[in-house]
Amino acid sequence: MADGFDGDVPPSNREPVTAVVALGANLGDREATLAAAVQELRRMPLTDEVVASTPIESVAITPTGADESAPPYLNAVALVATRLAPTVLLSYLQTIEARHGRDRAREGRWGSRTLDLDLIAYGDVISDDPDLTLPHPRAAERDFVLEPWVAVDPDAVLPGSGRVDALLARRAAEPPAPGEPAAGEQPRGAGA
Repeated sequence: MADGFDGDVPPSNREPVTAVVALGANLGDREATLAAAVQELRRMPLTDEVVASTPIESVAITPTGADESAPPYLNAVALVATRLAPTVLLSYLQTIEARHGRDRAREGRWGSRTLDLDLIAYGDVISDDPDLTLPHPRAAERDFVLEPWVAVDPDAVLPGSGRVDALLARRAAEPPAPGEPAAGEQPRGAGA
């Protein structure tokens, strides 16, 4: 699995932490790509278990709202029980993306992609480090993250924001942002 990863992973005797990883793809064979990425997550060192949601489809989102002209995303969430440090885990996620053709420099922040792996949460860690903000700063606004997350962990809590099921209920009661589908029409989009 470490192909393309240059860092060392020292042995760890600490207890595993549950990391929440969001997976998304809107180019190529999306389903096969997500399935392969989940298998690669399972092969990471110091990873004890990976539980993945069933994928859902969502509309692409840009800074100005939904982009119906872009290919739709397939999104899932994986709960990763790991002893990797958050920054090392992020490096592995970026390596997996690159192995699936992701080119962050070329595609831009809101562009279509073969694979997007976002570290949404790492246990109850809250960090505003510019290299790795935890939890993900837009996770509470993304139905395409919250819905599959609560499907694999009905008691899930987004650190600093609360229970995921309560976040989804609040979002369902809110009017959609300009350019986004109404609650119940289609999950709010994917992208950055």
